[in-house]
Order: sequence, then C-alpha cells, then structure tokens
Amino acid sequence: MIRTKRLAFEFTAWLFCLILFSSAFAQSAAPKESNKREAQLIELIKLDPTIKLDIRYATDNNFVGRKVYPEARAFLQKPAAKAVKRVHDKLKKQGLGLVIFDGYRPWAITKLFWEVTPEDKQKFVANPDKGSKHNRGCAVDLSIFDLKTGQPVPMPSGYDEFTERASPNYAGGTEEENHNRELLRKLMEDEGFTVNPNEWWHFDYKNWEDYAIYDISFAEAEKQ
Repeated sequence: MIRTKRLAFEFTAWLFCLILFSSAFAQSAAPKESNKREAQLIELIKLDPTIKLDIRYATDNNFVGRKVYPEARAFLQKPAAKAVKRVHDKLKKQGLGLVIFDGYRPWAITKLFWEVTPEDKQKFVANPDKGSKHNRGCAVDLSIFDLKTGQPVPMPSGYDEFTERASPNYAGGTEEENHNRELLRKLMEDEGFTVNPNEWWHFDYKNWEDYAIYDISFAEAEKQ
C-alpha cells in the first residue's frame, strides 16, 4: 500500500512537471498554423513617404518604458498597406495625414507585452497563446496629424493609454477630440478595417485570419 501511494505520488509529481514544461515550451515559440496565405509585407513609407512615422516601440516613449524595436519601421500585408495609403490620400485633401505608431509586430514582442502588463490591464494587449493580428501583419496603430504643422490632432486619449478614454466609444472627450476620432474611424472602416473595442487607434484589416502568425525581424519582413 505504501509503495502504491508512493508510486502514485511520484506519477502525479511527474505529470505536474510535464504540464509545467509543456506550458513553458508552448510559450517559447509562435503558434504554428497551416494553410495560410503567403506573406507579402510592405513598408508603408515606401508606398507614400508623406505617411508620418512615430514608432513608439523603437523609443523609450512607450508603456514598457524601454526600446523594444531595433528600428522605427512599419510593415503591413500588401492589401492592408494599400488600404492605409488610400485613407492617407483622403486625409491629404483636408490638409491632414496619417501618423503610424505600429504595424507588423514580431510575436516575441507580443509575448513580452503580455508578460509585463498587469493582469487587470491585459485586455489592452494580445495573448501570445493566440497571437496578435499585429503578428499577422494585418493590424495597424495610427492617428491623424496636421500636414502644415506636423503635429498630431487632438484625440480623447494618448496612444497606448490604458484607461476608459482609449475606448472608441468613450463619450467624455471634447467635441474636437471626438470628431477627429470618428473621422479616423469612418475612413478606416470604409477601407475594410475594424476598430479594436478597447483602443481607438488600433484597426484590424479584413481577412486577417488568412495570414499566419510571424516572428520575423523587420529585415526579414523586407524580404517577404
């Protein structure tokens, strides 16, 4: 009886360790998916150099508090990139333009964001187990800037602000802030994007599920 209990205990301990190991292993690499479209990542400023970049993750000015990208670059899958350019072209007729905060994001960075974000704020970041639409090259974080001054237009919240003001449906902003947010949303939705329910600046392109989750560098993305 004692031997049986000991064996049972050892088996349970082994099984527990195996589960922990498997969980850790699953978190060490991007989820693998099959039957996905071939990636064709396009650098946004190569489509139109007047698109402004403010890639926060290539600086210390982000919620992590340190640089996590080696370069300030923004890529998207070709159909999404062309749709962003069309929005930029429409804004230029109003003396405005798009400023890009982020595009394609390597999976390892999504994993980092999840790990450093408090549990009560994790609705603002993607779970690495499922991957992010940014990892697929089909999500973009952006806002509007004034072509004449180069300054961003007022919005109800700052970028990556983890508060209720970040919601695309937040009603507490000024008339100007709400107008600018709704202008951005309408133009993006007209081109096949859907706004994130927690972040007015985050838009996902249609058919994002057709693409795989990538964990490649910007240098590698340029070669896709």
